[in-house]
Amino acid sequence: MQFFVERIRTPIGSLLITHDGKALANIAFADRQERREKELERDFPDAEVKRAPKPTNFATVLARYFDGDIQAIDRLPVLDFGTDFQKRCWKALRRVAPGTTRTYGGHARAIGRPNAPRAVGAANGFNPISIVVPCHRLVGADGSLVHYGGGLERKRWLIDHEAHYAGAEQCPSE
Repeated sequence: MQFFVERIRTPIGSLLITHDGKALANIAFADRQERREKELERDFPDAEVKRAPKPTNFATVLARYFDGDIQAIDRLPVLDFGTDFQKRCWKALRRVAPGTTRTYGGHARAIGRPNAPRAVGAANGFNPISIVVPCHRLVGADGSLVHYGGGLERKRWLIDHEAHYAGAEQCPSE
């Protein structure tokens, strides 16, 4: 499998966007390169990754997101991989509205697995397409920020960014 990687600058650090030209495979902050490499090896062990020859729509759309068009990412295609449970969790993440958050327990209920908030947390931790599959929108049972591969300061920034552009005065939790 052939992948392409692009780098874009954002207000919270450079992002590395990995895709096959048609769908996203991985998005990671550049300072989390070791995590990114492990995810790509885990999910696509035979993939070859090279620099994209020119900027693509993926980079353009993510730049629009960071410029305030928070719904620009909603239709970006992502590769279909992971376990059935992970795919279910990740698909449901894309239905959590920008400017809102949901608890892990709330997400477990939303996917029909009310007794599985820890499994939801584990699936969330394996999400390799951050921002587009918005794992940053899940919070602890008390609304606190927990677990984000890009760092909690970035999670806070992303939640606040979306809340600002969604017109929410504060980021409500489901």
